[in-house]
Amino acid sequence: MAELLLGPVLRHVDRTSATVWVETDTPCVVTVACDDGVASAATWNVFGRHYVLVVVEGLTPGRVREYRVALDERTCWPQERSPYPPSVIRTQAVDDGGRDLNVVFGSCRWSSPPSTEDSEERHLDPDALDSLAHRLIRAPDEPLPDALLLLGDQVYADETSRSIRNQLARRRDLSKPPGGQIANFDEYTLLYYESWSDPQIRWLLSTVPSAMIFDDHDVIDDWNTSHAWRTEMAATEWWSERIAGALASYWVYQHIGNLDPAALANDEMLATIREADPGTDVGPLLHEFALRADAEAEGKRATRWSFRRDFGRTRLLMIDSRAGRVLTGDERAMIGADELAWITRQADEGGYDHLLIGTSLPWLLPHGIHDLESWNEALCAGVRGPRLAALSEKLRRASDLEHWAAFRDSFEALSALIGRIALHGPRSGGPAPATVCVLSGDVHHAYAAEAHWVGPGEGPRAADDTGDTGRVYQLTCSPVHNSVPPAIRIGFRFGWGGTATRIGHALARHARLAPLPVTWTKLGGPWFGNHLMTLTLRGRRATLSLDRAEGGRKGRDSRLRRVGRAVLRAE
Repeated sequence: MAELLLGPVLRHVDRTSATVWVETDTPCVVTVACDDGVASAATWNVFGRHYVLVVVEGLTPGRVREYRVALDERTCWPQERSPYPPSVIRTQAVDDGGRDLNVVFGSCRWSSPPSTEDSEERHLDPDALDSLAHRLIRAPDEPLPDALLLLGDQVYADETSRSIRNQLARRRDLSKPPGGQIANFDEYTLLYYESWSDPQIRWLLSTVPSAMIFDDHDVIDDWNTSHAWRTEMAATEWWSERIAGALASYWVYQHIGNLDPAALANDEMLATIREADPGTDVGPLLHEFALRADAEAEGKRATRWSFRRDFGRTRLLMIDSRAGRVLTGDERAMIGADELAWITRQADEGGYDHLLIGTSLPWLLPHGIHDLESWNEALCAGVRGPRLAALSEKLRRASDLEHWAAFRDSFEALSALIGRIALHGPRSGGPAPATVCVLSGDVHHAYAAEAHWVGPGEGPRAADDTGDTGRVYQLTCSPVHNSVPPAIRIGFRFGWGGTATRIGHALARHARLAPLPVTWTKLGGPWFGNHLMTLTLRGRRATLSLDRAEGGRKGRDSRLRRVGRAVLRAE
């Protein structure tokens, strides 16, 4: 008799369809049913693990309905005597201009409970996602978020908990590389189970649609920092299995649920898996797929991890800023030309009031740190000679200097696209969006900044100075559940200050860098602690809220406290 191991996880929801992901302990047929729709699908066998993504179509727009999950016609969800509210699917309305759209986002969530011993050992504050679930459970009248965006580091393959290390030790010798880190697909399943099996998190993921993208710790710290880093990792005996397991498990647990039904229908890997004979282990196919995808960082086109979602008149473009980097001996880019062209096409297809650009790494950093990273990239390229180039490569990796600022050409290309959309609107016609918000994480502090464009012979101006154009923001929220050492806190505070800005300008001159076409003003932060941000959108109005997790462990006494709120754009 089949049992649910993980899930259900509610992923993509639009006006008439929803996708639901589950993992089971044996092969079975999974049925997702509600009062206006039902769909069934057989599980896939991936290295002896069993998964499925069920697509329920023909739903009524603008409705909230409870749903059930059955394995071989036996109802397994909701669980008997569950203390949690029913899991629901809320389809988008045909015209949602009269209601709020609430988008919650954050990044960097280190092992949730049941790893509370490790959390206390590391002196972590409560998990903000667990605290959000606790708040929603205690206040059933509070509106559920319309979307949960997890912007990287959903699992930490290189910083495992005590519980995970104990399980690994029973499988292999941890004195040999990669030691207590994750080695392959099978071990990645342990991380996802640890992260998603906590009952409150499981309930939250079952009832709030989610979208996800990876960052470095989903694989390893410094993932794809440079060509030299890739060459060094390729020379190890264990890396090939690690990266194959990382990307194959990401495809199964995170990526495939990001896609809408049309994209799912065109996904070649999913089609191959669905067409396989029942019981066939498709793990080797995913393994080879993952190795091809990893080769993309050498400038080859293998797969697209970036994706698009529309929430009524709000568009989300989630950008892969890790796996798709171009890192050859003479070229360095955050995204390739094909990826940039795809992003541009999605942005130029109008029909939205707000454009959200999700990227795990911030587009706009503290000013001093931004210039430091651009200076370092220029020196790595040899602008000040080979000796400084070699030293700069070591500094790049030691100090994690690998954000958008450290890929200057890509930074300027993304900035040009954002500026054009905000100032002039999509090429397909129609008005410019009210806001363009770049949503990021990674840097273990939260802040908000507004971008301003600099034209020839002009001073900085906000994008909305004409009254018809959009405002542009960098909104960074990290971590959801982690910490930052005091020295790093000091560094980030210093990075936002005037002294660091002046030092950065001097470094830019030393690297012979051209002036930036965009500048930015910090609106709030840096804030430290475990946070979630919420964008509330209605019509052309946008409001940002920041909540910090405080109190006890595992949500028992923890709470999310509102620590900031600002109107980004009025009607």
